[in-house]
Amino acid sequence: MDHEHFFPPHAGVSLKELAARLGAELIGDGAEERIIRSIAPVYRAKPHELGYILSRKNKGELDTSQAGAILCEEALRSLIPSHIPVLLTKAPHTAFALAGQILHPEAARPGPISSAGQGISPGAHVDPTARLEPGVTVEAGAVIGAHVEIGTGSYIGPAAVIGAGVKIGRDSSVAAGASVFSAYLGNGVIIHNGARIGQDGFGYAPGPRGMVKIVQIGRVIIQDHVEIGANTTIDRGTMDDTVIGEGTKIDNQVQIAHNVRIGRHCGIVAQVGIAGSTVIGDGVMIGGGTGVNGHVHIGDGTQIAAFSGVMFDLPPGQKFGGIPARPLPDFLRECAEIMGRAGNALKTRKGKK
Repeated sequence: MDHEHFFPPHAGVSLKELAARLGAELIGDGAEERIIRSIAPVYRAKPHELGYILSRKNKGELDTSQAGAILCEEALRSLIPSHIPVLLTKAPHTAFALAGQILHPEAARPGPISSAGQGISPGAHVDPTARLEPGVTVEAGAVIGAHVEIGTGSYIGPAAVIGAGVKIGRDSSVAAGASVFSAYLGNGVIIHNGARIGQDGFGYAPGPRGMVKIVQIGRVIIQDHVEIGANTTIDRGTMDDTVIGEGTKIDNQVQIAHNVRIGRHCGIVAQVGIAGSTVIGDGVMIGGGTGVNGHVHIGDGTQIAAFSGVMFDLPPGQKFGGIPARPLPDFLRECAEIMGRAGNALKTRKGKK
């Protein structure tokens, strides 16, 4: 089926303009005015589409490619057939991401799904005390609570709930079915479908008749240009704040507990669980399925492999893996030894048969 049904092609950008906007060098005689309308994998790219390659593994796809142009770095330029224009860049992966935003801006963030377009739907409930700047879109079924403030250019999807007192900056998106309570959101924040922001954290004290609930009266602070994936949950603080730093990107189905503080420009992959009061530095990358213990400090620039268990503080700028997480070379060496022993044991069993 045609993928363009959901994300129609751009009206058209010339290769000359596209190269200038990407900071790339255009190679190809007479190609300056060729029009590019979309992006596609190299193997099925059409004359109006842009592709890219990152390694020589793509060489076989190039022989039959009909791409309108291909992004690559200088080392791969010789692989491109002479009839295909080349956009040379030192960072093809990043350049291709930017090209996608240029050619398909509607795919970069959640936006209106009804034909009504922009504005406040008559099917939405907006409390009379809420303050919405001009240019805010609120779709049918959304609920905007008392004293909410939303900046211009922001979008609230259908059935989203914005709790009382929440403040949302400009050009932010809260997609369908998401809920935001006890939170302040900056500019350019993206919250995907079904995310839950600002519900109470998991806190109890032992009592004579069982566990006694500890009230959670803190907030969630989400700084500018943070993106939060579908069905991710971020608990509000107990008395202090849960903070997500500027530019951090969080995948789907991540759990972030109360009082967690995450630094700037971090990447957190799906199904990570971060327990309460953990502090994560700037530029930290956490692989999918990792669990992080409470009250742990993770230093700036640290990388944690998928399915790791972080039990103790981790220093900055290093790579870790395993349960408990330890320096990655040590973990990989242990894995190799275990696999080697398992292989030898299997050979021994077969020999006895």
